Amino acid sequence: MSEAVNQGRPYSLTTTGPSASLPDRLAQTLLDVVAHRPDSQAKPCARPAEAARQAASEAAAKAALAAGSLALPPGPLGWLTVLPEMLAVWRIQSQLVADIAALYGRTAELGQAQMLYCLFRHTAAQAVRDLAVRVGERLLVRPATTALLQRVAGQVGAKLGEKLLQKTVSRWVPVLGAAAVSAYAFYDTQQVGRAAVELFEREQLLDNPV
Repeated sequence: MSEAVNQGRPYSLTTTGPSASLPDRLAQTLLDVVAHRPDSQAKPCARPAEAARQAASEAAAKAALAAGSLALPPGPLGWLTVLPEMLAVWRIQSQLVADIAALYGRTAELGQAQMLYCLFRHTAAQAVRDLAVRVGERLLVRPATTALLQRVAGQVGAKLGEKLLQKTVSRWVPVLGAAAVSAYAFYDTQQVGRAAVELFEREQLLDNPV
């Protein structure tokens, strides 16, 4: 029997809890983030691409501030802020994707697969490639079963685990490390905005509605 497409329920990996590996914990955190679409106050407009770029710039500045502030504590204390930093940035980026979908009048079509795709297309392209296929000028985000989303999140989690280890090193040089973390969060958020615009600005087929 095939699995039903998840309609807004949180996902759970088979290995969670204190004994779970770092990639598994990251994957579960990602699934929790995309399980619920953020509400958006944005409205459809005549020039959504221009409004989306402005929204991306504002979100990038917010993400840079959040990431840079959390990266300031040095040494072992700083290690404790790595996961909160990543989560804070993901939440800002998730809101950005929801806002861009709203600007294009596509809120109803924004599901977990689209969110995961936009958040990590630029940093984990190989991991999210199973979520979408390009057909001519259109981008099809396929219906996502629980198993597919878990697998993609697991692959993204493994990729992010490597980045997390790099972030812990930056905690030993708090000021310079915080500046680098802040700059990357700014760039990363802008890339999320670009992915969302690409997904929503043409007559793409979004095949995983919430």
